Amino acid sequence: MNARGAMGKYGEDLAARRLTDAGMTVLARNWRAGRTGELDIVARDGDAIVVCEVKTRKGRGAGSDAFQHPMAAITPVKARRLRDLAERWVQEHGGAPPGGVRIDVVGVVLQERGAPRVEHVRGV
Repeated sequence: MNARGAMGKYGEDLAARRLTDAGMTVLARNWRAGRTGELDIVARDGDAIVVCEVKTRKGRGAGSDAFQHPMAAITPVKARRLRDLAERWVQEHGGAPPGGVRIDVVGVVLQERGAPRVEHVRGV
């Protein structure tokens, strides 16, 4: 695994922990739908299914403008792809639950110093 892959896996581990700490149950990680794409995390939140996209970035030093916040990576095209993948996951796993399906994003910023910042945004 290369450095970027290791950073992504670490961010996904932190995100899974955040979701679990929030009372969710992780059902799947890195679920692939052939060549269509991948869902980082699928979880259950009460009677809802949550498809969670995880974006991990390295923080930059003070004054740097080279940093893009992880949430900025969720473009309309990416959001549409996530909705399509979520629909496919639900179809392959028994249909939509009573609480429906929600798409969340967890942004992880790995600081140069100190603990990583983990931000969970529900229902993007």
